[in-house]
Amino acid sequence: MERRKFLQTTMIGTAATVVAPTIIPSSVMGKNAPSNKINIGQIGCGRIARDHDMPGTMQHDVARMIAVCDLDKNRLADGKKLVEDYYKKKTGQDNYVNAKMYDDYKEMLLNKDIDAVVISTPDHWHAQPAIEAALAGKHVYVQKPTSLTVTEGRIMADIVKEKGIILQVGTQQRSSSQFRVAAELVRNGRIGRLHTVKIGLPGDPSGPEAAEMPVPKGFNYDMWLGETPYVPYTEIGVHPQVGYGRPGWLRREQFGAGMITGWGQHHYDSAAWGMNTELTGPISIQAVAEFPKAGLWDVHGDFMAKAEYANGITMYTSGGYPNGIRYEGTEGWVFVSRGDYVASASDPVSKARSAKALDASDPKILESVIGENEIHLYKSDEQHGNWLECIQTKKEPISPAEIGHRACSICLITHVAMNLNRKLSWNPGTERFENDDQANAMLSRPERFPYGISNIKRK
Repeated sequence: MERRKFLQTTMIGTAATVVAPTIIPSSVMGKNAPSNKINIGQIGCGRIARDHDMPGTMQHDVARMIAVCDLDKNRLADGKKLVEDYYKKKTGQDNYVNAKMYDDYKEMLLNKDIDAVVISTPDHWHAQPAIEAALAGKHVYVQKPTSLTVTEGRIMADIVKEKGIILQVGTQQRSSSQFRVAAELVRNGRIGRLHTVKIGLPGDPSGPEAAEMPVPKGFNYDMWLGETPYVPYTEIGVHPQVGYGRPGWLRREQFGAGMITGWGQHHYDSAAWGMNTELTGPISIQAVAEFPKAGLWDVHGDFMAKAEYANGITMYTSGGYPNGIRYEGTEGWVFVSRGDYVASASDPVSKARSAKALDASDPKILESVIGENEIHLYKSDEQHGNWLECIQTKKEPISPAEIGHRACSICLITHVAMNLNRKLSWNPGTERFENDDQANAMLSRPERFPYGISNIKRK
């Protein structure tokens, strides 16, 4: 990747069990009743669900996970066992919950005992179940990226607002204190006027060719493909049949866009916090990227992107930077990263590639105290817990749908720029490219019937 040349040019110009859980709906006995729990349904029981979302939700006493859903019968059974074993260990009761199993989330959404759902599915199955859950009156926790396209993300955010449900996006960096502290320091002028943001984000390696394989028994592959085109099944293109390692679908453009959306929404969301651009976006975007010339895995590898904002800030993203966010101002810089934190044991970036959690050009910057009358940003100690609290209080969560959509949109328009390899003008108000029919055509994708948001039936 010729980063130097790029910089030079850009600087210029159905239910599976019959035994229902013995749970009293939370609406029956009043706010202070012992049975007043938020009953949760888990949609998707794969890697990120098991490692992060399920334990992250169940650790909170107000939550009670009473149902699980997956298209793979083995993962479905594992999900049920994980829930029941968790509660048995936590409560000491063998039958604290008998988790109901579903092989279709639409059936789960008909269960009036369920108050909220956690969506931990592959990227192409985020927006549609989130929209349908909102239409069913269920609160939603949805993994990032928020959507597969800008078009479906906008529809999702609008419906969530219309229905008044609490949706939390799984951009849990907002609940890591160092990201809030870094953003507060920047927003309160501790590095002077912010002018440049540099985001370190890796690409993915290419992979081998893969022969067609028989679809495993008990796996609804057609529904798993969802709105995307039919392609033959092969294990490394979906998820492991044994274990819960990093799934191959993450490296296929059919189901996402690679690391630009996989981790990109985390960093773009956090950066926008410090840039005070959470509800808008860049006015221009350009990128260069390497794409595999062969093999099943076809998402981007090494890349560099440049985004310009109306407030004068320029944001660069590249795997050549340390993994994290560096804010540069007229009087210094602040760098923030995850440090030792990992959401899953199979996170693709080693701890060695992540610098310390918080750093600055001058230690005194980090010692600075934010005054009472200065800008104090939303504080959350844990992403799932904040969501559950907001369901109870009806206040806005730390990562609501609109902010999540805006961060995801940056990922998606960067991906468009990667593919077109030219500078694009973006209007964050209309969420369209200026005078560019080719680029605008990439803001949505064809949908394979009967799946996709265009096939959702609203009552």
